[in-house]
Amino acid sequence: MAGGGYARLPDGSVVVALSLTAPPGGAAPPDTRVRVLVHAVNRQRALTRLRNLGLRAVYLRGNTEPPTPDEITAVLHHPDGMVWQPVVHDDTESWHPIARLVRAGAGPSGC
Repeated sequence: MAGGGYARLPDGSVVVALSLTAPPGGAAPPDTRVRVLVHAVNRQRALTRLRNLGLRAVYLRGNTEPPTPDEITAVLHHPDGMVWQPVVHDDTESWHPIARLVRAGAGPSGC
């Protein structure tokens, strides 16, 4: 099960943070844990945004690992409002756009 949590912002929107296994074929090495942050109007919409990218089995149960203030700042300053970073990282690695995590695995569907 994915660890994660959320933080409600003063304007009523939320930032959802989830620790997931990286999808195969993405920018992260296989079987790597990544921390994904999503800014949305509510928790359900944040999870829907991830599911629309192909991360189908994404659920948020509880609030065990809410986003830190630094993580909230990172996602709020990104134009898409969705970023990721490997869980085990060095301090010099920045947050990456979510498209970089899922784009390599999202090739043509044979249509």
